[in-house]
Amino acid sequence: MQHKSKSLTVIVEWGLLLLSTGLVCFFLCVILYDIFTKGYQVLSWDFVSKLPTDGMTNGGILTPIIGTVFLTLITAIFSIPFGICCAIYLNEYAENTWLTRMIRASIRNLSGVPSIIYGLFGLALFVQALNLGTSILSAGLTLGLLSLPYIITTTEEALLRIPRSMREAALAVGATKFESIKDVVLPASWPGILTGIVLTLSRAAGETARILFTGAAFYITNSFGNHNQEFMALPYHLYMLSTQHQSIEEVRPIAYGTALVLIIVVFLMNLTAFYFRYKFRNNEK
Repeated sequence: MQHKSKSLTVIVEWGLLLLSTGLVCFFLCVILYDIFTKGYQVLSWDFVSKLPTDGMTNGGILTPIIGTVFLTLITAIFSIPFGICCAIYLNEYAENTWLTRMIRASIRNLSGVPSIIYGLFGLALFVQALNLGTSILSAGLTLGLLSLPYIITTTEEALLRIPRSMREAALAVGATKFESIKDVVLPASWPGILTGIVLTLSRAAGETARILFTGAAFYITNSFGNHNQEFMALPYHLYMLSTQHQSIEEVRPIAYGTALVLIIVVFLMNLTAFYFRYKFRNNEK
């Protein structure tokens, strides 16, 4: 009787799990189907290779694409080195004290800070205090602050997966602690580190609230090569087309096309993360 009760409990739990997963996948498929069916009609080479014209009612979305690429590069340059170094220090050098535990808790809490708070902080620090103005540099640094907690956390988790015996073996043959980290620990943990980095950057590439106050503009035709001026980005561009444009119905196909391009960009970045993990795991074998 007790065995049957446990079996019934397992069946119910698995049923609820499958039902929840099915509902999430169903709504995701509905959203993707709606965007794809309405966005592919305007998707073409001209759409992704031409500059916007006539207040974004004609032309393409090349400027927002380039702005998103440069924004992601600035975010990566600012966040990746600091994030990896911080994780290495916390995991390999820092003692397990109350201060270290508080730092770790603070880093994890920063991951849950609302997007608009980061945007306002970037406005106060980079735009006003450091006098960088509303520019792609201010927005990239703000997104870099957003990315730091995720990169630190994922890097530290990747380092924790490396057995302590590998570190001890490197030290036993005469390597210094720095050499054991550089030559043994980091190469073994690269799949997890790279996966976390790419997934974090793909998330940052789709952010809107954090660049709202720091430099994103709706319509600019000459925003190339100058880090001190405003810029166009796909997520903010999509937001403006969908909610703030004076001819929303007229530009709705462009909005769907922009949404489809943004989804493709994020999907390719996620695919890159899985490729790196698969490649490094095969090399380890």
